[in-house]
Formats: sequence, C-alpha cells, structure tokens
Amino acid sequence: MKPIPLIALTALAVLAGAQSPAAQDRSALKVPDGLSVAEFKGYDAWQPVAVSQTEGSLKVISANPAMIAAYRQGLPAAGKTFPEGSRVVKMEWSQKKDAASPYFAMVPDKLKSLAFIVKDSKRFPKTHGWAYAIFKADPVTGELKPDGKGAECGYACHTRVAARDYIFTAYPPR
Repeated sequence: MKPIPLIALTALAVLAGAQSPAAQDRSALKVPDGLSVAEFKGYDAWQPVAVSQTEGSLKVISANPAMIAAYRQGLPAAGKTFPEGSRVVKMEWSQKKDAASPYFAMVPDKLKSLAFIVKDSKRFPKTHGWAYAIFKADPVTGELKPDGKGAECGYACHTRVAARDYIFTAYPPR
C-alpha cells in the first residue's frame, strides 16, 4: 500500500476541522414512548450521590435536591420511600489514566451514556412510580441516542433492589 503524502493528510485534517458538526440539542432527545432529557433540566449541576467504576467505565450518580434531602434523612430505610419528584442521573464515561497526575489516577474520557430515573407515581403506577431512560453516546460523534423504548426500560433490572425503593446507589458517609 502506498503511503498518503503529508500534504494530503494535512488538508484532510483542516477540512475535517472546518466542518465540525454543531453541538447536539440534548433537550430534544426522548426515549420512544418514554422520558425526555428536557425533563431533567439542570442535571449536570445536581449534587453527586456516589461514584462507581466498572472494568471500562467511570460513573457519577447525581440527584436533584428533593432526592438528596431524602438521602440525608436516611432514605430508603425501614419501608420509607423516596418522595415524588425524586430524580437521578447516571453519567458514564470511558476512562483513561491522568497523564498529568503524579500518582495513579483514572479520570473520565469520552461520554458513554446518560441514564435518568424519576419518581412519579401518577404517571408510572406499573413500576412503583419509577420511570427510566437511557441515552447512549455514539463513540465517533459523541451524539446521544435513545437506548430502549418506554419509561419501563430499566425497571426489570431495578426490581433486584425493590427493598431499597428500586434505587441501587446508596448515599455514602461524607
């Protein structure tokens, strides 16, 4: 195979940079027959509940003020449940080593997904009041796309923690 001349590679790089796509309007995203990102406006400023790590991802689970207040009161515990309007976001990134850190530290790299949960018993009585939405990021463009259909898309997995009002993430000591 013949190598591509440096001038051609430079021209392609300049052209690619000149045609960067516009930022995606995430507020318009919606899971078919389910929740929309717009219902979670301001999620990126919510207080973190906890972090988690898998083999290839770092995750931050944050909650809206109503849910944070409930966590601080010790919920879920002794049969008490989270209040209506409680909302959670799970932001997931691929991970990479922080090259600037003087010690070993893994940090977020590319966004992999956003997952949202809301408690609204009137809208979602079949799932004990909880509704779910997952949006996966395209690894090339970074644009989010709905994953699954309907507000029940995460319910089956969350039934394992029914005794904790269907929420996996505990509020750790501060």
